[in-house]
Amino acid sequence: MKIERLSQDKIRIFLTFDDLMERGIQKNDIWLSEIPKVHELFNDLMDHAYSELGFDASGPLAVEVFSMPAQGMVVIVTKGKPNGSESAAEEDEDIYEMEVTLEESDLISYTFHDFEHLISAAKRIGPQYTDAGSLYSYKDKWILQLDYEDSEERQFDNLISILSEFGEANSLTEAVLEEYGKPVIRDNAIGTIRTRFA
Repeated sequence: MKIERLSQDKIRIFLTFDDLMERGIQKNDIWLSEIPKVHELFNDLMDHAYSELGFDASGPLAVEVFSMPAQGMVVIVTKGKPNGSESAAEEDEDIYEMEVTLEESDLISYTFHDFEHLISAAKRIGPQYTDAGSLYSYKDKWILQLDYEDSEERQFDNLISILSEFGEANSLTEAVLEEYGKPVIRDNAIGTIRTRFA
């Protein structure tokens, strides 16, 4: 689990599927917010956010949950302005008022610390994904993003194992990379890398 502050009132939490399994939560359970384990998980996340970042989650919260096929879950929590007087807010201090948005993404996003590792990965996955991928430069690293379209589970597992061999899964969205990163190859990144660095 990784927690980072995006702004004074907003944090991002990245949960791997291993983090969920340790708590006895299956991937599909996240969509069923009435399950007690999911409530326990959220309370645990808010405790971690408070102890690590000083993020006080009392009052109204907007919670966005993004499921990514290879990486796990990204949870973005935004603190809203409390309604009513301060004393009412203090009385309800331990109660979360949540508005939850759940989305599934087919985006696969991997970080490569060395461009040579990216070239090696592109060569290995290239035949099936020549026309796929976008490449960004972000914080002195290379970020490859692929829109994964449904195909055989075996093919998906093979793709993830190759990417994991050379890079590491990240929780970056395309919007974050467009705003804070630098686009290097917007389309057909796999094919372009294979052609230029054959």
